[in-house]
Amino acid sequence: MPPEVVFLNGGFVPYDQAVVPVEDRGFLFADAIYEVIRCYGGRFFRLDDHLERLEQSAAALEIPLPYDRARWTQVLEELIRRNGVRDGSVYVQVSRGVAPRAHAWPDGLQPTVVAIARPGGTPPAEAVRRGVKAITVPDNRWGLCWVKTTGLLPNVLAKQRAARAGAYEALFVRDGLLTEGTSSNVFVVREGVLYTHPLANILPGVTRMVVLEVAREAGIPVREQAIPVQWLERASEVILSGTNSEVLAVVEVDGRPVGDGRPGPVFARLREGYLARVAAETGAAVDVGA
Repeated sequence: MPPEVVFLNGGFVPYDQAVVPVEDRGFLFADAIYEVIRCYGGRFFRLDDHLERLEQSAAALEIPLPYDRARWTQVLEELIRRNGVRDGSVYVQVSRGVAPRAHAWPDGLQPTVVAIARPGGTPPAEAVRRGVKAITVPDNRWGLCWVKTTGLLPNVLAKQRAARAGAYEALFVRDGLLTEGTSSNVFVVREGVLYTHPLANILPGVTRMVVLEVAREAGIPVREQAIPVQWLERASEVILSGTNSEVLAVVEVDGRPVGDGRPGPVFARLREGYLARVAAETGAAVDVGA
């Protein structure tokens, strides 16, 4: 079912009455940014980090954000309250605004702000228990992958390709190097070391940041460096992180098993540590053994 109310340009309106002009630049050009923020037990997890990333994306595209962090927090907390969402996520989108279709934009546009709250988002228990499959695809995205823009067509096509192959995720490969997933960051475990692509033209995932915090506190060696795609063939574990996927083990890539084809011990420690952080920071009753 759709949410009861949507936040649109300063007010809360019924879902079926929330409309945006046809010449909004987000619709015409994907001239917009977005964030997806998880809430557990009615409280947001790492909201400030998500808002910081929203600010960075807005600055990169020269979109003036209409609210400061205090106002964003007020709006989003009210949105989940009005929709009765305790465990779920909020999607926030800010476009440059409305203007006659032309590539260059006029001065003085008012950004269009939309926020939608929905329950759910937790990965299926079976995916957590058994792990998921992935495929590799060429990374044919634009040159500013660190900006969280709504221009996601390459990601959409890759995700659809994964779905048709019976896989959960598609992993991008650029110049022979593993970068990230269509909606996740990726980690590779080799000889007990946790590797992940450095923050050089990949999305600076908030969950990625939490996973690295957990790994370092747990004494798991971490290296942020470029990962040759061939490493996937000898990796003992491959792990995904994302706002909605949380922390998941990849047990098969391109039809080949990863390690022994089951979620491994590093994954188990990272997922447990992630959920422990969620419980500690939100007060939610999270089963860290899930």
